[in-house]
Amino acid sequence: MQRRQFLAASSAAALSALALPDPDSITRRTAAAESGATVNVGSGEVAAVRHMAKTLGDAAAELGGGHARHLAVRYLTEDVRPWLEGTYTQATGRALFAAVAQLAHLAGWMAQDEGNQGLAQEYYKESYGLAADAGDAELAATALRGLAVQAIDLGYRAAAVRLSEECVGYARHLDEPRAIAYYNATLANAAAADGDRRTATKSLAASQTAIERAPKTPGESWAAHYSPGRWAHESGMILAGLGDLGAAEEHLHHALDIHGLDRRRTRAIVLADLGQVRLRRDDIDGAFVAWDEFLDCANGLHSMKVHDAVHDMRARLDLKRLRGVAGAEELRERAATVHTRPA
Repeated sequence: MQRRQFLAASSAAALSALALPDPDSITRRTAAAESGATVNVGSGEVAAVRHMAKTLGDAAAELGGGHARHLAVRYLTEDVRPWLEGTYTQATGRALFAAVAQLAHLAGWMAQDEGNQGLAQEYYKESYGLAADAGDAELAATALRGLAVQAIDLGYRAAAVRLSEECVGYARHLDEPRAIAYYNATLANAAAADGDRRTATKSLAASQTAIERAPKTPGESWAAHYSPGRWAHESGMILAGLGDLGAAEEHLHHALDIHGLDRRRTRAIVLADLGQVRLRRDDIDGAFVAWDEFLDCANGLHSMKVHDAVHDMRARLDLKRLRGVAGAEELRERAATVHTRPA
């Protein structure tokens, strides 16, 4: 299949998720389960799914999506799926669907970070359908955000904007500042990639307003991980895309040194981005400092995004204006030994 055909097909498949929700799904499943299911599902099973999603999510955030995706998938397919076909009340069913939506979303994120875009899309769509069936607007929006970010990364600009707009639509009914900031930043990112500076600026301002009123201590929200530090990183790269390199570097500095990102994978990506922004500002020494620390963080991570960042750095170090510059060759040699195991 040619690239253009692939992009069109994948973009259409992402947008098709918007037609998935079925509000009566849980009612029908509950009625069907009562007639023939043998597995009784209660609050214990729901708590187990949530605990596993958090535990595996913490590991992936630290070490990369490729680190334990097979564990998440095995747990989802072998342990959790039979519970969806079990016997449960409607209240338990909604809680179960919401918990499984979290786990499916995590599996999608892991697959995407591992470089398997097609599989990631399927898990995001499944997560969205489960969350919408459960009536959980935040989880549904987060799944759509996964599809939107994937569309941004792969260049499906119109699809990215459409999916991001839908995320923000869900956020209007939420009372969770971090989630509102999360989805508005996604729309800002998609709009910036599409060349729509007005929408990007407006959405970024809405995201900033939300994150500034978020409580310091994260709650139980699925978007609770979207801290001011992560917001500063994302907004910094949006500003870089809009050409405001000074503000971009300031935001990345805040992400690293003011808020202190605690996940090794996240910190590695921010450092790689900071090096790129500094190089664009002709701060070669500053770029080398950021990239040197980036390589310290990157080694051993199982992440396609980190893997690509290493190769991007090596390509930039080979630019004509950096040939012969002190420190460039040393960084190139270090980068050649970094092991990121993207898949």
